Amino acid sequence: MRRVIFGSMSVLILAAVVLLWQSVVSRQVNMQAGENILDSASGNTDKNEVKLTGYLIGEAPEGLPEVLRALNDKLKQDINATLELNYIAWDELASKYSLLLESGENIDFIFAADWSFYTTEAARGAFMPLSKELLRTYMPRHMALMPDEAWQATLVNGQSFIIPTAVQERKINLALFRKDVMAKAGLSTITAFSEIEPYLAEIKKSYPDMIPLNLDSQFDLSTPYGYLLAEQIGWPGAPFDSGDPSAQGIVGDMDRPSSELWSMVEEPMLSIQKKAAHIMKDWYDKGYVNRNPFANQVRSKQNFCYGKSGIAFGNSNDLAQVFTLCKEKGIEVYPYPMLYPSGTTSQSSWLNNGVSISANSRHPERALLALDLIMQEPSYAYLAYYGIEGRNYIMLSDGRIGLPEGVSAESNTYPPDASGFWFVNKEFLPPMAEWTDSYTEMRGRIDSYLKPVTYLGFLFNSGNVKTEIANLKSISIEYAQPIYIGAVEDVDAAFTRLSGLLKAAGIDKVKAEVEQQAAAFLRGEH
Repeated sequence: MRRVIFGSMSVLILAAVVLLWQSVVSRQVNMQAGENILDSASGNTDKNEVKLTGYLIGEAPEGLPEVLRALNDKLKQDINATLELNYIAWDELASKYSLLLESGENIDFIFAADWSFYTTEAARGAFMPLSKELLRTYMPRHMALMPDEAWQATLVNGQSFIIPTAVQERKINLALFRKDVMAKAGLSTITAFSEIEPYLAEIKKSYPDMIPLNLDSQFDLSTPYGYLLAEQIGWPGAPFDSGDPSAQGIVGDMDRPSSELWSMVEEPMLSIQKKAAHIMKDWYDKGYVNRNPFANQVRSKQNFCYGKSGIAFGNSNDLAQVFTLCKEKGIEVYPYPMLYPSGTTSQSSWLNNGVSISANSRHPERALLALDLIMQEPSYAYLAYYGIEGRNYIMLSDGRIGLPEGVSAESNTYPPDASGFWFVNKEFLPPMAEWTDSYTEMRGRIDSYLKPVTYLGFLFNSGNVKTEIANLKSISIEYAQPIYIGAVEDVDAAFTRLSGLLKAAGIDKVKAEVEQQAAAFLRGEH
């Protein structure tokens, strides 16, 4: 609610009473709704208090314990449940996600997305099947807002296993540069990622404590390489078969209406990869890339404003705080979007941020009730996304979100978008007063970049080739990832070896399976 400054003490008192009354009414509505649902549920659900176990991606913010206590106070009163949160670190995502779901551990809900193994895990039975009837019963707020298009996007073999966001995500990938370094390097703008060497060289020359490309082992590792690919082709960001941006696999050109698919080691992708790899090798040999990204767990965006990384990689949501933190430190930021040759990029799919109920969940119905509140009830969503009002944020009279007095982007213990609750309805989240002019201007351009693409929403079922895909991943870790960062002696020889190993591992069989399913997708068969 907006705070409005009135000139009269009596009006202030009246406003306070109204606010208190609205809060009480909202809580009573939530409690009554929860009680009604619990009363009408089957024998699988009762009114006893339960503890829900959830897993999110990333790292717990420092202020999470306090926010979690506040969330649990509300959940206890509204649906007689409390929440225990756990996090899967970025550098453990590929290795830990599936193992957690296989372990038999009680997990009630887990972050899920098309880029986070949704299709693979759904196909092997790791998630609980969901029906519209079930969600209408336990997630009435969310289902009232979710379009049928979103529901259709969730289907794997005709069955849904994920709760998608009710509003399609609008974001783009970004690389952030420092304007002061650009000026020293003689750059006023950046028009191609492949042409940033003057910037990298200036850092190497004038900033001894800064690594031009200080990459981490998970998110950043293949990202500069991906920028170099995207200059040449509509790079989908990850192969269709695995959804893993650091693996070799099957891709298509998202910048063209063509439905043609290729393995990444056949033409035209082989030549495109080689061109990118030669640039990365040149940069690595010149000392622009940290020597061992595989052992680094700190993302470039975390080091950027502290002068340890020359470029920060992320997206237009998770980099908002970087703009603000750099401004606090007197650093002006230049955002460069990852775009296709046409100057556009793909819309996010409906499954860019979602949440699934584990097949091992002991309290699936209560988990759905909790998620309905967190995703769609504003008081819950603000708490999950922004933190504690008065400590992590304040509501300003103009409707924007601000920081409390004495709190900065650097000292805020619960920064926006940092908690992993990326599936809340962002449509009712206000803008931040701390957004910089360059960030606001960049956000204003996002819609002009986004376009629908041929394979948007295509979900590959890996069941028939899961062994081959696992082998492709293993080979990619050992032989492709060094290529991505430039740490190979001979690029052409490295690709010759990689191609042979991938063919022996069955990449052609994977391609045939992807082509078959992609054709069915284009015919409207889900």
